[in-house]
Amino acid sequence: MRNTELIFIPTPTVGHLVPFVEFARRLIDQDDRIRITILLMKLQGQSHLETYVKSIASSQPFVRFIDVPELEEKPTFAARQAVEAYFYDVMERNIPLVRDIIMAILSSPALDGVVVKGVVADFFCLPMIDVAKDVSLPFYVFLTTNSGFLSMMQYLADRHKKDTSIFVRNSEEMLSIPGFVNPVPVKVLPSALVFEDGYDAFVKLAILFSKAKGIIVNTSFDIEPYSVNRFHHQRNYPSVYDVGPLFNPKAHPHPDQDLTRRDELMKWLDDQPEASVVFLCFGSMGRLTSPLVKEIANGLELCQYRFLWSLRPEEEVANDELLPEGFLDRVSGRGMICGWSPQVEILAHKAVGGFVSHCGWNSIVESLWFGVPIVTWPMYAEQQLNAFLMVKELKLAVELKLDYMAHSDELVSAKEIDTAIRCVMNKDDNVARKRVMDISQMAQKATVNGGSSYSAIEKFIQDVIGIKPYPNFYP
Repeated sequence: MRNTELIFIPTPTVGHLVPFVEFARRLIDQDDRIRITILLMKLQGQSHLETYVKSIASSQPFVRFIDVPELEEKPTFAARQAVEAYFYDVMERNIPLVRDIIMAILSSPALDGVVVKGVVADFFCLPMIDVAKDVSLPFYVFLTTNSGFLSMMQYLADRHKKDTSIFVRNSEEMLSIPGFVNPVPVKVLPSALVFEDGYDAFVKLAILFSKAKGIIVNTSFDIEPYSVNRFHHQRNYPSVYDVGPLFNPKAHPHPDQDLTRRDELMKWLDDQPEASVVFLCFGSMGRLTSPLVKEIANGLELCQYRFLWSLRPEEEVANDELLPEGFLDRVSGRGMICGWSPQVEILAHKAVGGFVSHCGWNSIVESLWFGVPIVTWPMYAEQQLNAFLMVKELKLAVELKLDYMAHSDELVSAKEIDTAIRCVMNKDDNVARKRVMDISQMAQKATVNGGSSYSAIEKFIQDVIGIKPYPNFYP
């Protein structure tokens, strides 16, 4: 009988909601007592979430969604405001609305025989920790990114006690961050940390981490052994559950996707030799300037590899107006260009042998799962830190850029792109390719009964609900 309920509070964007839904699915599959209620806040520019939510609601009978009412006074995103500061403001304003819903859930007659055991909230939703305390529910943070990011946040909270200054843009300073083997350049920290409002938001979140009952992280011991092992043995800090990699290998198509075009792409891939195609995709916010589009096109001509390019330019113009003259004719048959792409399906395809990526953690998780090595080209948020982690710490990726920032004046040259693609696609003495293939097998084993991720979820269930101890939790 499903008589135990957990309340999930995700940040309402696809990149955050998808791992939440997958974590819900894993919990429900592993314990037949659990059901999940997901509170869905409203956020500007995320109207397409409704289509995704409907598809999940129909396929997961033990997951229900409750819409949080729209704010009467909607916060506006200022031109020079850090997006992290905007998110923090939105979450704080939603606290009274979320409190009302949780109180209604707890007092509902429909809960006859069902016990709410805890709140699991996205790290941007950490300000809602007081809501859980008000109703005497344990509060868990779900960090949809990696253990390296958690290490950085812990370092930030400790640093702020002694030094409250923001970080300096383009600083050459190197930081000794516990959880990282190598010194971490300031240049790869989230760009928000060089702005007053972004720094303040990050520090508030970093401090709140330590007040949670536990922290759930979308990684595994197999992917990040050094930092995960450190958190497993750390005292005076919340329990850390490395439950990843969390993603759905059978992901639903994006609502903006042209399904006819998707079929064309997959048919083209079917005709290509194994591991012969490099895939380029920079995420939903990775819009490219016209000069960068031309450099990428020239780089693809130089390297001569087959390619599939998910191109989303800044300018709302046809691709052939941005590309070098005659490019499409010269690469005809060797490459394809699309807008939205079925990324999970593409990375799963045997023809794909390399991935030029913005290094969003969801994309990294997908590439590791399918054993596709990455070329790093970070754009925004924590992607620079992810790129550093993948190249320098874990040696799972080929470096193109580590500290590139979207909307900067930096122009990545065709020659650099050519060199990086040749490096990732080369099958001889390719350390990153071999390591990614090994990690792929380990990550998949981690999620099945007896694996480290499966065991971490069992440990979480034990701590939240109470079951007999699960042996051999720590690898």
